Amino acid sequence: MGTQYSGPQREENFRDILEERRKSSDLRHAVRTFNPSPYRGVPPSSVSVLNRTVLESQYLRYVMMQMAKESKEPLDVIREEAAEILEEMSHNLQLGYIRFLSFILSKVFKRLFRRIVVNENGLQRLQQAIQETPVILMPNHRSYVDFLVISYILFTYDIPIPVIAAGIRKYPLHKGLIYIFLSAYPCLVALMGMTLVGEILRRSGAFFIRRAIGTNKLYWAVLSEYMKTLVRTGFAPIEFYVEGLRSRTLKSLPPKLGMMHMVLEPFFKGEVYDISLMPITVSYDRVVEESLLAYELLGVPKPKESTMGLVKARKIMDEDYGTMHVVFGHPVSVRNLAKGKVNRRQFNLVPRDLPMRPSEDIQAFVNTTAHLVLHLLEENMVLSPWSLMATILMQNLEGMELNVLTQQTLWLKGLVTSFGAHLDWPAQVPISEVVSSSISLHHSVVRSDAGRVVLVEEQAPVGEGPEEAVFRRAVTVLMCASYRNQAIHVLAQPAMLAVALHIAATSARAVQIINQDITVTKNGEATISFLRAILEPFIDAYQVAFRHLCGDTANSFTEKQFLSSIRSSALSLLLSGELKSYDVFSSDTQKNVLASLIRLGAMTRSKRAEQSYFSTNKAAIEGVADVL
Repeated sequence: MGTQYSGPQREENFRDILEERRKSSDLRHAVRTFNPSPYRGVPPSSVSVLNRTVLESQYLRYVMMQMAKESKEPLDVIREEAAEILEEMSHNLQLGYIRFLSFILSKVFKRLFRRIVVNENGLQRLQQAIQETPVILMPNHRSYVDFLVISYILFTYDIPIPVIAAGIRKYPLHKGLIYIFLSAYPCLVALMGMTLVGEILRRSGAFFIRRAIGTNKLYWAVLSEYMKTLVRTGFAPIEFYVEGLRSRTLKSLPPKLGMMHMVLEPFFKGEVYDISLMPITVSYDRVVEESLLAYELLGVPKPKESTMGLVKARKIMDEDYGTMHVVFGHPVSVRNLAKGKVNRRQFNLVPRDLPMRPSEDIQAFVNTTAHLVLHLLEENMVLSPWSLMATILMQNLEGMELNVLTQQTLWLKGLVTSFGAHLDWPAQVPISEVVSSSISLHHSVVRSDAGRVVLVEEQAPVGEGPEEAVFRRAVTVLMCASYRNQAIHVLAQPAMLAVALHIAATSARAVQIINQDITVTKNGEATISFLRAILEPFIDAYQVAFRHLCGDTANSFTEKQFLSSIRSSALSLLLSGELKSYDVFSSDTQKNVLASLIRLGAMTRSKRAEQSYFSTNKAAIEGVADVL
């Protein structure tokens, strides 16, 4: 069955890399000659030389001397602590482990996915960029799969393997990245133990960063110098997630700017001529962790990552996760972006090895660049028919007739294509088969029964109360919502315009438009109504939160206290029938409420005893609620 791509993606040369893997030996693929073309700017280096360069750098030496003066500790003690931090952090990339992981992943990917589709044009652009400049790979982050599939693809195409920023929680290694994939070989993992599995990742290019660094000045200095040394030496492409964390909602997250500033600093200081930023968009028909994401959004702790957990997780290998698309975008030249925006002469006034607080124009440039990368990641997202179906089903939570869903899916296909969306649509396949195939693939979320499509719910346990029933329902709804969210970047702006048009037509406070007339045709009324309905769950969630904050609540609270109390309020409203939307249960939506109110000046955040507290201005929140 062929595939039809819409929009600019039609110009890309897409190829399913699993097709060859199904025809030839995985072992031969893993042990074949690997001959990448590295960065031509500097001679190749080793891991030991890289680490020694970091520890002996003038910048780190200066920071350690300052800390020794402030703390009265011997310099040797601080230097030893820095060496321990670097040992915990640094990668130990070795080709033998890449080959081992490639063999394992070939087996796993062939069982999990029907296809892994990549655009070979983008890989050619990446290969060229790597030879000319230091390259920063910047993928979106939707699944644990992201971490491994990019290295697997680059190994397949003889492109240098990246070193990858991975998070650790406090001090133990965070093993969630391989929790799913090695479930194909639970006995092997049980023999090795999770610590050894983490070491395999380290030797496959991962370097590990603590999640909570806080005000640890020495850790920040070691991390910063490590990142800058990787860029200066061109040791390997650097891969990190501009969003920082895995998105549990499958929407883009606000960018994290700390690491972005670290990798750009060598350019600001003239230590490299240019840096190329490579956006890489990974799109999934079905996400491996879909139910896990929903539980996390509801505040249910994710399962502890353990060896026995891998054995239990093996059942995922019997599931079908459809197609994964990995789109390598066009490299973005930092030098070209910075023209006329950044005054690099300011760095000539201070020795390069000394710490320097970034100026306002540098901070603005880093922020703008990070958001540009996010925009490029969204532009290259490939939507499946199921994303469109999920968008429709989220407006019909009680279910709908199969033929109606089929007709609306075909209509929505035309709408999102006109908005510039990229679609992976089966070529020359009747729409009825496309819809039925998507329902079958997503059997954990939806089912078709007697010509009617309804959301799936787990069987109610004996003695279940109404509160438990609501949360059980919320799991499925949030799973469906996550697939709707894959298309939200295409529909958000038209939806906001639709809301504005509705307000203008029904409110005396309508915005006056001079010399232009905006009218909605009779045929367009249904489109306007549909687009408005996309935003309604989010608006409802914000209104519930504002109502809760303006009520009889404490004026100061922690994030954890807020999340717990807002869930209780939403639960009461759902049980009473006053609220229909389940999006308010999403912890990401709840955190977005706090962030939005802080930006609007209706809430402040302060820190006391290493704990963040939020303080409300109820009058200001009421004003925001009135506008909404």
